[in-house]
Formats: sequence, structure tokens, C-alpha cells
Amino acid sequence: MGKAASLPGIQPALLKWARESAHLSTEEVAGRLKKSVEEIDAWESGTDAPSYAQLEKLAYELYKRPLAIFFLPSPPKEPRPEAEFRALPDSDLRNLRRDTVLLIRRARAYQASLIELFGGSSPTAEPLWKQVEIDASRPSARQAAVVRASLGVPAPGAREWGAPDGDEALKIWRKAVEARGVFVFKDTFKQSEISGFCLEHSELPIVVINNSTTKTRQIFSLLHELAHVLMGRRAISTFDEAPLNRLSPAEQRIERFCNQIAADILVPPDDFAAQVSGLPQNVEALPSDAFAALAARYRVSREVILRRFRDADRVSQAFYEKRKREWDGQKIHKGSSGGSFYSTKGAYLSERLMSEVFARYGRRQINVDEAAEFIGVKPKQVDELESRFLRGMAA
Repeated sequence: MGKAASLPGIQPALLKWARESAHLSTEEVAGRLKKSVEEIDAWESGTDAPSYAQLEKLAYELYKRPLAIFFLPSPPKEPRPEAEFRALPDSDLRNLRRDTVLLIRRARAYQASLIELFGGSSPTAEPLWKQVEIDASRPSARQAAVVRASLGVPAPGAREWGAPDGDEALKIWRKAVEARGVFVFKDTFKQSEISGFCLEHSELPIVVINNSTTKTRQIFSLLHELAHVLMGRRAISTFDEAPLNRLSPAEQRIERFCNQIAADILVPPDDFAAQVSGLPQNVEALPSDAFAALAARYRVSREVILRRFRDADRVSQAFYEKRKREWDGQKIHKGSSGGSFYSTKGAYLSERLMSEVFARYGRRQINVDEAAEFIGVKPKQVDELESRFLRGMAA
């Protein structure tokens, strides 16, 4: 069988731009297409071109781009992660995995949907970031108290928080944040060390958190990204401290502040002090159950509790690191469970976004194709997703 005919009119610069913007090397593309690196280089230099079938695979499977984009005269302007985010070192941003880059691109599409749906204005009468300002140069505890009060969540230890695993607590925090104008999405991050990211916007900011870990860690990630939103920043964050240590001193200070704000919102210092007042100054001899009981009260991980004690000089740094490694090894990370598409999509999408889209779809203000585009599904999936969403709201 002869070689497939090359497709005329493809712009080589577009092929290179699409590959680089998907954070793929020529070696990776060659491996996925079962071609030589030299052939991929030839396409990108213009000495050869892919066939139509090869271009389809590049566009739809590898680069996740419309086919027509490869016939534009020049690459479209699009922010790169290293220019858009500042919570990770540039080297880490340049080396983000393709899956993470595609999640960021999807989040931008959701934000564009929100801008179109709401005409560029927040649907919330009193957006949180317009009423509450936080500043890394000031102590975090009082600022965290203002944020928590503004979100209107139950008191620590209240029955409404549900089981210690944090499942109900995550729903409460997510609903409270969305009620104040920040749209919250979840997704499964294959790059598991990324905890989440946020896309700041003057009217329609969004947060995306990594669903591939425990609910208590997702809660912390949500509030960490919320802190970035309240500071008017776009950020991508990691569970690991090593990248943080490679940031500039100014960026390190902001990241540590966002961690502290999240911890102070979740574990109010005054309440925590009352709970541990009867414990010895050095708590290293306490059994793991004691840390677990405190974590259960606040629906946080044991690491958050241990960090509280470390910051108060009630455990050593060595003890903190040892226990953190031990507990990290016990964490259950969830990948794709193979469950219902509709249940997963319903859990991942912003409830506020779905509510608006399905309300307009039900009133016939938008058609099925428009509804599908707004929430990122196929038109044939809209009715079932709507049905499940409305049943969940009525439950």
C-alpha cells in the first residue's frame, strides 16, 4: 500500500505551536503516531506534510484542537502557563504534563462559557472578592475569620459537617464558595502532585481542584485556591513543598500565606487552642488517634493538625516530616473509577453553571447544541445529565 498523499495548505508553524502548547516533544508525537522523529520534524519545517488522516489524529487525539486551526496564517494568541501562573517555578510550568495543560485549556473554555452566559458580569449580588480583601503582609488569623464568617459555614465540630472522611464537608464548602460567586470545578488530574488551580477574573473567577485524592485534601486545595482568587491572582498549586522552595522569596511568601489562610479558615486558631489546651507542650508522644480525632473535628487531614503543632513549636520539624511521610503512604488516591459518566460529570461541573444552563435550556432560551457547548458534553448527553441534575436537586 502506497504512502498517503500529503495534505496541502497546512502551516508548519501551526503544527509546531500545537505540539508545544500541548507540552509534547517530537519524540512523544512520533511514538504515538508510530512515525520517526525525522518525519515529525519534516512536517514542522515544511519539507513534508501529514496526510488528512494523520492531521485528524494530531488535531483530535494528541493536540485537542479543531482541524481548521492548522490552516490559519499564524498561531493564535493564547496565554502560556509560565506567563499565566506564578505559584510554581517557570521550569515546572514548562514541564507540565499534557493532561494538565488540557485541563487548563478546558477550564478557560468553561470560563468563556460563563462570560457568555452571564454577559461578563457576576450573577452574585455580593461577590466575596469584592467584599473581602486579604493581604499577605498582614497576619492571617483575623483575615481567615472574616472569610469564614463571610462564607456562612457551620461552626467547627457541628453535626452538619457529616462523616470525618470529609465527603459532606466538601459539598458544604463548595456550595458556600459558589454562593459567593466563585465557580468550582473538579477533575481527575493524572499529574497527581498538582492540587488545583484557579483562573482569576474580575467578575467570573473559577477554581479547579484535583479529585484524585482524599476529600479532606480537596477541601484544603479549594480554600488555598480561594485565597489566590481573593488576592486577584491566577495560580496553579502543588501538594509538594519542593517546588515552593524554588520560587522567589516574594512568591514563596504568598504561597505560604495562602496555605496559612486555608489552614486558619478550616481550623480557627481560637477553637483549636481550646481543644488542645489540656495536652502537653510537646505532643510527639501522643498516639495517632489523638491527631485523627482533631482532624475529624475540623474535617481536615492529620497533616493539617500536625502542621498546627509544628508552627506552635509543639513538635519538631523532623517529627513532622516523619509523620507526614508515614501518613502520605496511607493515603488512598482515586483514579478513574469507571463509574457512570453522568455521575462523574455532574460531580465535576460547577453546580452554579449547570443550574443556569439547564434553567435556560428548560425555558427553551438555548437549544441542545448550545447547552452541550456550555457544559462541555455531547448534545445527546444533555437530557440525561439534566434529568440527573434535577433529581439530585430535588432529593
